[in-house]
Amino acid sequence: MTTTFNALVVREAEEGNPKSAAAAIEQLSDADLPTYGDSDVTVDIDYSSLNYKDGMALTGKGRIIRSFPMVPGIDFSGTVSASDSDRFAVGDEVILTGWAVGERYWGGYSQRQRVKSDWLVKRPSGLSSEQAMGIGTAGLTAMLCVLGLEDGGVQSGDGPIVVTGAAGGVGSTAVAILAHLGYEVTAVTGRPEQQDYLRGLGASSFLTRAEMSEEPKPLESETWAGAVDTVGSTMLAKVLAQTKHSGVVTACGLAGGVDLPTTVMPFILRNVRLQGIDSVMAPIEARDAAWARLATDLPADQLAAMTEVVPMSEIIEQGPKIMAGQVRGRVVVDPNH
Repeated sequence: MTTTFNALVVREAEEGNPKSAAAAIEQLSDADLPTYGDSDVTVDIDYSSLNYKDGMALTGKGRIIRSFPMVPGIDFSGTVSASDSDRFAVGDEVILTGWAVGERYWGGYSQRQRVKSDWLVKRPSGLSSEQAMGIGTAGLTAMLCVLGLEDGGVQSGDGPIVVTGAAGGVGSTAVAILAHLGYEVTAVTGRPEQQDYLRGLGASSFLTRAEMSEEPKPLESETWAGAVDTVGSTMLAKVLAQTKHSGVVTACGLAGGVDLPTTVMPFILRNVRLQGIDSVMAPIEARDAAWARLATDLPADQLAAMTEVVPMSEIIEQGPKIMAGQVRGRVVVDPNH
C-alpha cells in the first residue's frame, strides 16, 4: 500500500510565468519526491519554520524559487525514516538548514522529504524537534554572528553590542544569546510596541529605526564594541561609523537594501572588522559547533517566549506578514496539523 503525506506545493498556473505561481496543500507519495543526484536520506518531518526567504517564496516576491513545482521551507527537523548514508541511520534525529533547500530543492513544508545526507546535522541532545525549529535558520545565523564577535575578540566587558532588526527572528535570538552571555545589548527596532518583548529577552536599551537610518558621517562617536546587523544599507553604515576601535560588526541581512553607503574610515582609522555571516553554505563543522552552543547558550524560556507554532494550513497567510515586517520572533510550522 502506498503511503501518502501532505506537502505545501507552489506551482505555476501558466508554465514559464512565475507571477502566476500559487501555493496549495497537496497529497503526495514517496514517488513524487524528487531525487537530486545523491539524495540518500528520507526524513519524516516534525517541524519547519518561517523565514524571510520563505515569505518571498510564498508571495512570489524576489523570485527566490528557481524551478517549479517547489515545496518551500528552507529548514526542518525530523527523524530519518530511510537511509543509504554511512552518516545516518533510521531513527536518527536530524536538522536541515540552508543549502538552497526551499529555493532550488524541495524543502520543509511537507510531512516527508528526501535530501542529501551532506545537508544534515544531528540534533543536539537537550533540544526537542520543536525547539530546533524555534531556533531554525534564523537562530543558527544569530549564533554564527555571536561566534564571529567572539572570534574577533569582543568580550562582554568591552562595551555594548547593538542588534539591528532586533524584533525579527535573527535579531531576537541574537539578543537572547548575547544577554545570556553577559553582554550589554542595545536593540534597534522600528516597532516600539516590541520593546517589552525585547527587554524580556535581555535588551537593556533601545534605538529606533529612524534614528539609525539617518545618513551617517564617515565617523561618529565610538559607541559599540560590536554589532549584529540584519538590515544592511544605511543602517549598517551608521553602525560601522559608531563602532569602537577594534570592534567587530557581523552582517547577515539585507532587508534595508544591498548597498553600503560608507567609507573606508572606520576600517583604516579604527581597525573595525566587518565580518560577513553566511549560514546557507556554512560547512558542517561550523554548523555542528553553532548547534552545540545553541543547545547551551540560548535559554529555553527565552526561546519559548519568542516562538509561535502554527499549522502548515495557516502558513500561506504568514508570507505577506513576514515580508511586511509584522512577524515577531520565530514562527514554527507544524506540517502534521
